[in-house]
Order: sequence, then structure tokens, then C-alpha cells
Amino acid sequence: MPRDASELSRRLARHAEAVCRHYLSNGRRRGRYWTVGDVRNAPGRSMFVRLSGPESGPGAAGHWTDAASAEYGDLLDVIRESCGLVDFRDVADEARRFLSLPLAEPGRSSKPVRIPVPAGSPEAAQRLFAMSQPICRTLVETYLRNRGIRNLRDAGSLRFHPRCYYRPEGDGPTETWPAMVAAVTDLEGRITGAHRTWLARDGSGKARVDTPRRAMGGLLGHAVRFGAADNVLAVGEGIETMLSLHCALPAMPMAAALSANHLAALVLPPALRRLYIARDADAAGDTALAALIERAEAAGIEALALSPRMGDFNEDLRAFGVSALRRTLRIQLMPQD
Repeated sequence: MPRDASELSRRLARHAEAVCRHYLSNGRRRGRYWTVGDVRNAPGRSMFVRLSGPESGPGAAGHWTDAASAEYGDLLDVIRESCGLVDFRDVADEARRFLSLPLAEPGRSSKPVRIPVPAGSPEAAQRLFAMSQPICRTLVETYLRNRGIRNLRDAGSLRFHPRCYYRPEGDGPTETWPAMVAAVTDLEGRITGAHRTWLARDGSGKARVDTPRRAMGGLLGHAVRFGAADNVLAVGEGIETMLSLHCALPAMPMAAALSANHLAALVLPPALRRLYIARDADAAGDTALAALIERAEAAGIEALALSPRMGDFNEDLRAFGVSALRRTLRIQLMPQD
């Protein structure tokens, strides 16, 4: 078994950047390293993975270190932690699937024992996100492109689950639908909750169910994040709204609070100096805007509203296109942004 692990680790190291792009999608390449928040794929820069080097020993390709936690390991550890796996057999099978190798024959290896967690808890949200897959070439990508959203850079907080459980209100039977799963994180990148958008089976839109959007876990104060905030941040309610803004302003970090009430209560980064608030054109949006502006200004943060021409910025994107959306936003931004 150790020889099997060593061989799998060496094979993964030959494709270190591809492994990182797949399992550590919240990171990016910086020179000879892949940097990300941690081995569980949180946004950030404290963990770095060597993308080249010898097959084994000091400086080997695929070896990684997290400067914040002092953790270290190889690409098998990346697969284990990012996918939420426990038993080595499952880690090895996932590595073989990635490498297009035959799976191991069934043997005496024990299956992982999952400790039950409360439904709707942060732990359940973390497991759901870990069980989902990156969105590249999935129905999530199809769905977002049908909404006019074509810039999916920094979208590592989104994943795809092909058969996500949907429980109707009342006594209806549980169904399975494809779903877009979004990680809700705190300012340190810890997953506190998840948001599910159930999709039509061809990705053409949302699933035809009574409530195609639901959240679970701890949401208050947290958000679905696109890019790492520094001193400037744009925030709003919906995922599609903020991804639409991201198409027009790709360099600006974004955060989706998922509802007007949660937008008003969003915890703001301590280093933030300027906050753009994408308002939805309705009464709830106006109330959230006023509350967040008041909180931001009390903290010494300059707060500015971004207003759509229609109901929200995704409607603007689909109606007028990304160039027109960018022109609309340019006159609402500070010159340095």
C-alpha cells in the first residue's frame, strides 16, 4: 500500500498544475508555485504548492506548505482534504479517476465512517461543498452563460452537484436535481454555509420546483466571495447579480450576501476603505442599502451605491450587454477604481 501511495503521488506530481487547477480552484499560479488559502481550497495566499522539481525528496513537485498553519504534504493530501475524504482507498480512487487509471479491485480496505451531522448545519454545508465538483464544463457553466455571465474567473466558490437532494415543502417525495452549490465563507475563508440553486436538467435555467434556491448553515454576516478583498469591495444580494458586475469589473473583488437582510448585516473586512453596494431596484434593496451605508460610514468606510438601469445588474447585462454595463458603471465609480 505505501508503494501504491508513493506511485500515485509521483504520477500526480507530473501534472501538479492540473491537479491544483482542479482541486484548489480558488488559487492561482504565481511563478513556480500555486498559491491558495489552505489545503481545503479556501481563498487566500498562505499555502503554496511547488509546480516543478524532482520526483521525490526536498523541493519535489507537488509538495506544499501552509505558512499560516504549518501544515504540509503532497498532492494526495490535497485530494483528501479538498474532497473531504477519510479512507485512503477513496483518496486513491479519486486520484486514479483524475489520472484516468483503472480503479483498484475491491479488497479489505474499510470504507470511511461518516459521523452524522445536523441537517442544515455548517458541517453539513462543508460536506455538501466537498462532495461537489468544479464548475468547468458542467451545467453550472451552461446556466451562467445562459444568464449572460461569461467571465468565470475567481468563481472557485461555486461548484456543481449532479444529483443534489431537493425536499419539497410538505409531504412530497425527495427529488434529485443538478445544482449550483456556493460556499458561504467568513472573512478568514472558513465555510460557514452553502447556497443551492437547483437547475434544469439541461442547464437552460432554474429547476421547475417551488423553491429553486435554498441556503443552509451560518449565513449572517458572511457571503459568497469572488476574489480576495483588500481595501475596495463590491457587495450585493444575488450570486448572478455580483457575477454580472464581475463581468464588467473583473479586477474588483465581489461578495454576494444572498438576501437583502443578510446584505444589511454583512461583516466588513477591517482593511476596507471603500465599499460599493450593488442595490436591487426594490423596497428591500433600498432598505438594505441604507442600513449598510450607515454601518460602513460609522466604521470610517466610504460607501457608494451602484444602481442598475433595470431591476438588477443581471437584467442589465442580458438586456444591454457587457460593454454597455461597463459604461453605466464607469460613471458611478471613483476615478481610481
